[in-house]
Amino acid sequence: MRAGGILKLAALVSVFFLAVFLAFQLLEINMDFNLGNVFATRQERYKCGLSKPCPEGHFSFKMASGAASVVGPKICLEDNILMSGVKNNVGRGINIALVNGKTGDLIKTDYFDMWAGDVNTLITFLKTIEEGTVVMMATFDDSASKLNDESKKMIGELGSSSISTLGFRDNWIFVGGKGIKTKSPFEQHIKNNADTNKYEGWPEVLEMEGCIPQRQE
Repeated sequence: MRAGGILKLAALVSVFFLAVFLAFQLLEINMDFNLGNVFATRQERYKCGLSKPCPEGHFSFKMASGAASVVGPKICLEDNILMSGVKNNVGRGINIALVNGKTGDLIKTDYFDMWAGDVNTLITFLKTIEEGTVVMMATFDDSASKLNDESKKMIGELGSSSISTLGFRDNWIFVGGKGIKTKSPFEQHIKNNADTNKYEGWPEVLEMEGCIPQRQE
């Protein structure tokens, strides 16, 4: 091989290795930058996955209504899943979790089928709720067809503003309490409307999070 050819080959090899070296250097810088961004923007996880922590003297909660007739509702309090499809303790109708307003301890969970069930079982359950109990409710599929004036009045006394207008396959989530003096700020309601439903025959899922004041007395 001629000397000129050898020099050209050496030059090409040198350029190649230089390009590889620069590529690795740039890759390393980019990786460091990305890792730095990841650690810089990483947010602390709060109870129940809330976007921000609750102040002292409050219980963190997050909940969601059911999705059509397929996925059941989910209720979380203080990082504890109280009701969900995974726990196999949810069902069609109104799903209810009762919580001690002082300690945050779970008292009881149950669900009441308001399509094919008996509203009197719901009324009996509501009558057992003791003063100072936090009441968390979430709908799944249909939760209104069997509701009557008595059951609506009892839920309204727990702080609900929307129970009187809850209709067939509406989605609704609510947190109230036995002995509450005002209407609860923790309530969402979306009507079943063929023109706006996200799922055929059912409205979109409702989600809500917040901080429940701990009962002091």
